[in-house]
Amino acid sequence: MKRKIVVATGVGIVAALSLTACSGASSDAVSSGPVTLTMSGWSLSTTPEFQALADKFHEENPDVTIEVKEYDSANYDTLMTADLAAGTGPDIVTQKNLKSFITYQAGGQLADVSDVTLPDGIGGADAYKVDGSTWAVPYRQDSWVLFYNKDLFTKAGVAEPDGSWTWDDYEKAAEQLTTKLGAAGSAALGTYEHSWQSTVQGFANAQSPDADILSGDYGYLKPYYDRALALQTAGAQVEYNTITANKLTYQAEFGKQQAAMMPMGTWYVATLIAQQAKGDADAFSWGFAPIPQYDSSTTGTSKTPVTFGDPTGFAINKAADATKLAAAKKFLAFASGEEGAQVLAGLGITPALTSDAVAKTYFAVKGAPTDELSSFAWSTHETKPENPTSAKTAAVQNILLDLHTAVMSGSTPIDDAIKTAEDRVKSEVGVG
Repeated sequence: MKRKIVVATGVGIVAALSLTACSGASSDAVSSGPVTLTMSGWSLSTTPEFQALADKFHEENPDVTIEVKEYDSANYDTLMTADLAAGTGPDIVTQKNLKSFITYQAGGQLADVSDVTLPDGIGGADAYKVDGSTWAVPYRQDSWVLFYNKDLFTKAGVAEPDGSWTWDDYEKAAEQLTTKLGAAGSAALGTYEHSWQSTVQGFANAQSPDADILSGDYGYLKPYYDRALALQTAGAQVEYNTITANKLTYQAEFGKQQAAMMPMGTWYVATLIAQQAKGDADAFSWGFAPIPQYDSSTTGTSKTPVTFGDPTGFAINKAADATKLAAAKKFLAFASGEEGAQVLAGLGITPALTSDAVAKTYFAVKGAPTDELSSFAWSTHETKPENPTSAKTAAVQNILLDLHTAVMSGSTPIDDAIKTAEDRVKSEVGVG
């Protein structure tokens, strides 16, 4: 998916988590009488998007009430599939992880929503198509960017990212920051890369010219792991074993200024804004830049940087009756359209549909960065899916997770781990 939008900077400030920026003509109300739908969500106290979308839709469709049912975030798919199998699942089934989407679809648990009209230019829609039919619609589309602490860069006397960085530039900056911050009396490291396989494999899969996780050939991962290990060895990044043993969180590592940089998804924007407002994160100046690139062919503000990220979507329970089905489809069209996008943007959340108006709302949220590079990074990128839509994706990713753990923990050399993964994918998944 490629986004390219002109974003105005220096726009007026609106209250964080405000919905007052939502605009646009009201959709035709659902007129079949009072209907109550249930919708799944998670971490409702810190993830306001579900209730915000439900409330705005109810405002425009008074006969439809949407009740949000909270599921445990860590065990979401396990609990959801169990509820659906038992006939107690929600009417609107939020697709939290694209890796698991095919399980719902292949299991016959989702209604065909091919007749829900999606706006032109929406991101992530193709991920929910199987055999020519659409089984869910995207409402948000995060992508990975490089967050950076402007105050720590200034303290270290290191030039901030400018959109031209390759991974070699990033590695050099991380080491410089660590050295110069230490000399200035700061314990902050140059960067923080969380323990997830995404922080290494996601970029390799998106940027390497010969990358394909369903090919069974994973030699392209090697330079990305070599770099990650080098950062640990240089002391510019917390070691993987320390992260896992001490259960470090990326929010605290960046929010409490333990690191000057951090590759992370755009969902962190809303979290950091909220944490700084509450005092859970330190007060400091920050922004985000395009993620470093494989080579210079996609760097610079005249180019389109390549990154990765999966959409988050809404599907409908196949067991929903005709009345609920019609109301739920109406909600899906709303959530994926301009009005739903405005609701999300007003929360500092990146919607699947972006436009100049949506971008203006997004960067007007109090506490959001307003510099041109942050606007460019949010607006212009080619975002490739982390999890291709395939029945084999989940099994392959689980094997690649084992590779990640083995390499980053130091238990297995990268070449040996790649060979093991390739052999397992061939024997266990039938790929390669």
